[in-house]
Amino acid sequence: MFDIPLHSLYMMLFVVGLLIIASFARWSIKRKKPHADHTELKQRIQSWWWMIAILFGILVASDTVSIVFFALLSFLALKEFFSIMPTRQADRRILLWAYLAIPIQYYWVATEWYGMFLIFIPIYVFLFLPMRAVFVGETSGFIRSLGTIHWAVMLSVLCISHIAYLLQLPVKNEQAGGLGLVLFLIFITQFNDVCQYIWGKTLGKHKIIPKVSPKKTWEGFIGGVITVTIISGMLAPYLTPLTTGQGFIAGALIAISGFIGDVVISSVKRDLAIKDSGTLIPGHGGLLDRVDSLIYTAPLFFHFLYYTHY
Repeated sequence: MFDIPLHSLYMMLFVVGLLIIASFARWSIKRKKPHADHTELKQRIQSWWWMIAILFGILVASDTVSIVFFALLSFLALKEFFSIMPTRQADRRILLWAYLAIPIQYYWVATEWYGMFLIFIPIYVFLFLPMRAVFVGETSGFIRSLGTIHWAVMLSVLCISHIAYLLQLPVKNEQAGGLGLVLFLIFITQFNDVCQYIWGKTLGKHKIIPKVSPKKTWEGFIGGVITVTIISGMLAPYLTPLTTGQGFIAGALIAISGFIGDVVISSVKRDLAIKDSGTLIPGHGGLLDRVDSLIYTAPLFFHFLYYTHY
């Protein structure tokens, strides 16, 4: 039997309950409108089931397994990023070094070497990749290429690795553990996406960034931020060491940064004239389409938590 902290177990059961409700709602909609095309909705819910099953199964296995999982997630995200971004023939050797940053970054996580975890990619990788590129001898497109590669490593490796490091922080809420921190971050981030979508569909009239994301509205954004802030304040004391007041701040931070992560990746896709970053997740698109918000929320939540309680 897995030793799952009580509050984390309740949270996991709550998420499963939400998926059961969503599945029942889809079945009900299909009965009422049998001739409508429900393929995308079906794929979305089915994908959520297997994503949650994989995530929960790995998180309760062990911290080591979880760290390896997030390293794999970083690899897939980085690979997907490079697959959609134009790169030079000369960049192939540089890309290899970019991939090698993944096991090293997650080694810092596994050994809890906080200092190297923070500076390895922003400083050492940042300085090393251009040096390695110089010896390739190709100067055409040098700045654009190195900027693209380093930005990809920052988003796919550094940002995502913050989720794994949450599991390594000293436990300050015995009823939730490090697992509670990860569950809180992921749930609030994804809940924010849903809330902003629902509020936008219900009340949305005034577009925020029509050229980047035409469906994003001020009403959806503000409604989502308020809803998520309240829910975050309620959940935080149960899943994290944060107080209710700090939970409100964390919720607002996650809601705003999650929105920014979403529109940043949307800008990348519009620049490349593509709808999705990939086809890995049926009904959702690519991995980057699913973790775009987490790329921004993970490091900001991590450091807010770290500087308030560690």
